[in-house]
Amino acid sequence: MSSAHRNEVGREQVLAHRVAVHGFDRSSPAPEVLVLGVQDTPYGSARSALAARGASADGLDLVWSFRGAPHLHRRADLPALAAALWPVDDADATARINTAVIKEGAKLGIEAFRGTAGAFREVVTAPMAKGEVSAAVSASVPESLTYWCDPCGAQHISGLLFQQAGLFGAIRVGTEGGRTVLAPLEQGFPVPVAATGTAELVRAYLRFLGPAAPAEVAKYLGVKQTVVKAVWPDDLAEVWAEGKKAWLPASELDAMLSAKSQDLVRLLPPGDPFLQARDRGLLVPDKNREKEVWRAIGGPGALLVGSEIAGIWRAKAAGRKLDITVTPFGPLSGGVRKALGCEADTVASTRGAAEARLHFA
Repeated sequence: MSSAHRNEVGREQVLAHRVAVHGFDRSSPAPEVLVLGVQDTPYGSARSALAARGASADGLDLVWSFRGAPHLHRRADLPALAAALWPVDDADATARINTAVIKEGAKLGIEAFRGTAGAFREVVTAPMAKGEVSAAVSASVPESLTYWCDPCGAQHISGLLFQQAGLFGAIRVGTEGGRTVLAPLEQGFPVPVAATGTAELVRAYLRFLGPAAPAEVAKYLGVKQTVVKAVWPDDLAEVWAEGKKAWLPASELDAMLSAKSQDLVRLLPPGDPFLQARDRGLLVPDKNREKEVWRAIGGPGALLVGSEIAGIWRAKAAGRKLDITVTPFGPLSGGVRKALGCEADTVASTRGAAEARLHFA
């Protein structure tokens, strides 16, 4: 395609479109981005992500979904989500769980997932501590899917398989007294027979975190590129974003080409869906700042101003009060600082604090 006819989109258009489709204007109590769920790492952060969009956790269940990470999802979406996340074939299943501790067991492929999902359903008939469930499931699956854990003095199922199979076992995740508790979903469904609807998940990523290429979608789903390419949707538009070829649903092309930054300020928690895009260099072009936003351990939240990540923030409880410290990447206008006071109150509310105290570093 010649440059005269190809669709060129700039970084500003891409980010402005993402802000619009994520529902940060708070126009809907059920933003459509919920099709991808909301990651809840650290525990409780998903409520802040929902509040940034004017939404609540009503009607949502916490499950291990994408990459085995805890996400809040709409209850009614879970059967279809399980089918879409089910491995497409044995090679896909093996690649998802292939680690040094269960090298042989990983070769079981889909059977490893089917057996673990079945064990979950047999073991978890009422709320149980995660450790108890792990011990019982470990005893129920083929030994090749377990390994000896010296610190515990016990044979454990691979954690990677355990958490990725949780949704297939119709398991809900919760906490009680500071410990993780697993329970059967109130509305169960059968173990998937085959992967169906995986292309819809690809399309959802491209809509909310696109435009993107198969490599980025594969990282998000925790699968090989070959899997994504095999289910790559047909109804996509090809664009060139910052000199790179990428795709998004054709139905979103006009909206992206005309996207304009909105006048808004939001405090996004770590793991927010907006921060889940795999083109981090596009969101935060400065490498040092990129490392600040996406720290591997104990990552901060991100300050969103318009459609730009304009800083980071952290919160610390002080009795019934919540101290929120914002570290901006540059000067903030008086209007932004004033809006941050309201956003800090919103974050405090989601954490059960009576008052927010805003500080600037």
